[in-house]
Amino acid sequence: MANRFISRILHGPADQVDAPLGGTRAEAIQRLQVGLSGIVLMIILVALADVVSERAEQTDAASVPEAAATVEPEPVEAPQSDPLAEAGVVPELPAEPEPSPSPTASVLRQDILVPDAQ
Repeated sequence: MANRFISRILHGPADQVDAPLGGTRAEAIQRLQVGLSGIVLMIILVALADVVSERAEQTDAASVPEAAATVEPEPVEAPQSDPLAEAGVVPELPAEPEPSPSPTASVLRQDILVPDAQ
């Protein structure tokens, strides 16, 4: 019995035939069926997407555009607010900017003569 076990391990069963690298005929047919089914499914999905987009274009073309207003709307003045200032993220700015300090006469003295560097 041990001899049969060792010979099976070394040589494999006598009735088993090695399958070719591509597999058996049934496996090749199954792969072909799966591949063709995938291609047909993609064609159906593309056709369905085309039908849906074409129908959307037809609906857009047939729909009535929004009618123009016959009465001019009254301007509504909304209160101007700054949401960031209300949330406290930025400091509130004054309504009128403060005047910037102008240079005084003491800073801009023109009575000082600078000798020419020649």
